[in-house]
Amino acid sequence: MQTDGKFSVRRRDALAALGGLAALTSPFAMAQQSAEGQPLRLIVPFTPGTGIDIIARTVGPRLGQRLGRPVVVDNRAGASGNIGTEAVVRAAPNGSTLLVSVNTLVMNRSLYPKLPFDPVKDLVPVSLTSWGQLLLVTNPSTGWHTAADLLRDAKARPGRINYASPGVGTPHHLSMELFKSVNGVFLTHIPYRGTSTAVTDLLGGQVDLMFLPIHVALPHIKAGKLVALGIGSDKRHPLLPQVPTLAEAKAGNINVAMWYGIFAPPGTQPDQVTHLNHELKDILALPEVRTAFETQGMDPASSTPEEFRQLVARDADRWASLIKAQGITAD
Repeated sequence: MQTDGKFSVRRRDALAALGGLAALTSPFAMAQQSAEGQPLRLIVPFTPGTGIDIIARTVGPRLGQRLGRPVVVDNRAGASGNIGTEAVVRAAPNGSTLLVSVNTLVMNRSLYPKLPFDPVKDLVPVSLTSWGQLLLVTNPSTGWHTAADLLRDAKARPGRINYASPGVGTPHHLSMELFKSVNGVFLTHIPYRGTSTAVTDLLGGQVDLMFLPIHVALPHIKAGKLVALGIGSDKRHPLLPQVPTLAEAKAGNINVAMWYGIFAPPGTQPDQVTHLNHELKDILALPEVRTAFETQGMDPASSTPEEFRQLVARDADRWASLIKAQGITAD
């Protein structure tokens, strides 16, 4: 009996040891060990100063502290975000590379059908981080004070009114195409290479109007250099409570809010995605993070990986329908 007791104790100890070994050799634990001490790269597929860049530089250091790793924000701009996105699609799924992106990602799927990757299927959604709102703004020289003023003149002078965007296929561009479609008006598109040059010409009166994120438009609105005609969301924004939604302005029930989120390379283990998601949820709930986002006109938000995946899939279908209906191409 005594021998059996000793055997049972030893057996339990052996099983416990095997359990511990199994935990240490799980895909997640192995990935953590292999990545330990290596920098975590947050790839931003657009230039510094954009909303995505702000998110990466706010969330990144805090995520690095929690994971015990240094963080590098890597801006890889070009091809409407496709260059940076592809870098993540091709990256090793070891937790050392993440993509911080915006809904341009799903627009590109339809705009660039010959891409060597699928920007929706070939990435692993980790978490939603925030929502950003777009304002319809104009130069004061147009004389428009409301969206109704714009629509009146657009219907009287089809094609004579122009609008700017940072480039074909950007949320700014497709939001205006949706505005045109809903309201049955023809506005001429003037695409630029980036937001700054487009805003410079808008301020100078070379173009009439455009959609802009709140954090870009707000200083110019406060200075009286731009007029906000409406916000493309379901409700007004606390930073500009006097600006009506486009629905309130009788310009169509148009919601063009942009989502921002974080993705991992294909093949990333589910338990690693879950771990990152939990860390990000805690970070996004921090008061200083909420303040940093809200002062830039972004609304902090979080989600499960599955909720984020569903949002991305729905949005991809939504914009694909518009792109096909309007015959929009990236050429």
